[in-house]
Amino acid sequence: MLHARRSGILLHPTSLPGLYGSGDFGKPAYQFIDWLKGSQQSLWQMLPLVDIGVGRSPYMSPSAFAGNVLLIDLEQLKEAGWLEDEELFIPGSFNDYRVNFPEVIPFRMSRLRIAAGRFFAAPDPDSFAAYTAFCKSESAWLDDYALFRTLDELNADDHKGWQTWDKDLATRNPAALQKFAQENSEEVQFWKFCQWCFSVQWLRLKDYANKNGIDMVGDVPIFVSLHSADVWSRPELFLLDADGQPSVVAGVPPDGFNATGQRWGNPLYNWSAIADDNYNWWIDRMAHAMKMFDIVRIDHFRGLESYWEIPATEETALAGKWRKGPGADFFNALKNTLGSLNVIAEDLGDITPEVIALRKQFELPGMCILHFAFDRDPNNLYLPHNIEKNSVIYTGTHDNNTTIGWWHSISEYDRDYVRRFLAVSGEWIHWDMIRSAFSSVANFAIIPMQDVLGLSEEHRMNKPGEPDEQWEWRFTAEQIMEWHAQYLSELTWLYGRQYRESDLPPLDR
Repeated sequence: MLHARRSGILLHPTSLPGLYGSGDFGKPAYQFIDWLKGSQQSLWQMLPLVDIGVGRSPYMSPSAFAGNVLLIDLEQLKEAGWLEDEELFIPGSFNDYRVNFPEVIPFRMSRLRIAAGRFFAAPDPDSFAAYTAFCKSESAWLDDYALFRTLDELNADDHKGWQTWDKDLATRNPAALQKFAQENSEEVQFWKFCQWCFSVQWLRLKDYANKNGIDMVGDVPIFVSLHSADVWSRPELFLLDADGQPSVVAGVPPDGFNATGQRWGNPLYNWSAIADDNYNWWIDRMAHAMKMFDIVRIDHFRGLESYWEIPATEETALAGKWRKGPGADFFNALKNTLGSLNVIAEDLGDITPEVIALRKQFELPGMCILHFAFDRDPNNLYLPHNIEKNSVIYTGTHDNNTTIGWWHSISEYDRDYVRRFLAVSGEWIHWDMIRSAFSSVANFAIIPMQDVLGLSEEHRMNKPGEPDEQWEWRFTAEQIMEWHAQYLSELTWLYGRQYRESDLPPLDR
C-alpha cells in the first residue's frame, strides 16, 4: 500500500460544501469521493477527525479517540427518523466559504440533542442493539470520554480545566464517579450516542471510498490536550505535578520561521511509565486509528526520537531542551502487537540523523514540502532531484500558505529561481508545482485542494501560532470545474500514478 506510485488530495471534511455551516459525512463527501475517482486519485488525506478543542483545533482535542461530532450528517439522522424537516432550517448567517463556529456549533449540537432524545425515547430494537454493541466494544475509552464531556459541560462556565472540578471527581474517586454517572445518565448517554453516530457514518463513508479505490489517510497528533479525557483518566502517563498541572510542556525550538520557537503547551508523556505499561495506551490509540483509516500520518514524528521540553513556567520555547523519546522500542512494541505499520512519518522541522535513522529503520515514508525547496541550495532535500522514493511529496500542507499565496509572498529574486528551476513562466504556478510533485520519484504525491482550485492566501487552512479564525476554510461545488478532474487525470496518467486496474491510459493514446 505504501510503496505503490499513487496520488491524492489533502482536504479536511469540514471544508466540504454543505447546507449546515460546515462540511460533514453527508452527500457532498460521497460526491467528493466520486470526483477523486473520476480524476484518478486514490488517496484522500485529512486532518485528525477527533473532537476539536482550544481554538477549534483538531490538534488540541479533548480526546485522542473520540470523533468530531460536528461531522455527523444531520440528513442521515433525519432519514433515521430522529429529526424533522422543519428542524433542519438553514440559518441565513451560515457562510459557504468559512465555518462560522460560533453559529455552527450550537446549531448542530442542538440537533444532535433532539436526535438523541428521540432515539432513546422510542429506540428501534436493531439500532439500539447496534448502539449497545458499540458502547461495549469501545468502552475502554468511551466511558471516560462520556463522563469527561458531561463534567466539562457542567463546569463550562469557569474554563479552568478538570483540575478545578470537585476534588473527588477530578481525582477520579470511584464512588464519586459512579454516583455522578448515575445522576447524569442521560447526558452520559448523549455523548455515547454522538460517538456511535459518528462511527456508523464514518465507516459507511470509508467503505464507499474503499470500494471506489480510494484509501483514507488519517492523522494522529503526537501530543494530546491537557484538558482531555486522556490526561484526566490516565494522569500517570504524563509529566504532571501533584495538582495535575504540567511541570513541562511541548513545543519546538527557535527556527527560521519563529525566533522564540513555538510553545504548544501540551503535557509531555511520562515515557518511562508508558514503557512500564508495555506502551498499551499508545498501542490502543494506534489500533483505533488503523481501524478508522487505511494509512495513518503520525504528526511530529521527530518527537518520538527526541522532543523539546519547555518548563511550564516559561512563556516561550527559548528555555527548552531536547529529551530522548522512546525511539525504536516504541515502534517495536507497535509492530509486535499490530503487525505491519501503514504509517507516514511527519518528519518536518529540525531533523537530525537520529530521526532519519529511526524512520528508515522501520521503512516509514517521510514528507517533502515543495514550498520549502527553493532556497537556492542544490542539496535541499525537498528539491525534486533529491527526494527519496519512499516519501510523500506535497506542494504544501494545512500549515502552509496556498501555493498562489506562497508565490506572492516570496521575493522576485526567489520567484526567478523557481521559474528557472521548473522552466516555467510562473503564470500557472500552482499547476507547475503540482506537475513537479507528480513527476517526482516520491511514491505518494498529495495536493491540498486549495492548490487544485488555484486559491489565494485567504483560503489557507491554518496559520501556526495564530489562535483566531483558523480551521475555517470551505469551498463550494461551483468552484470545481470539469477540467480540474481532467487535468489531474492527465497528470496521473503521464507520471504513472494510476493505482486501480481500471486506471488505464485512454485508448486513443
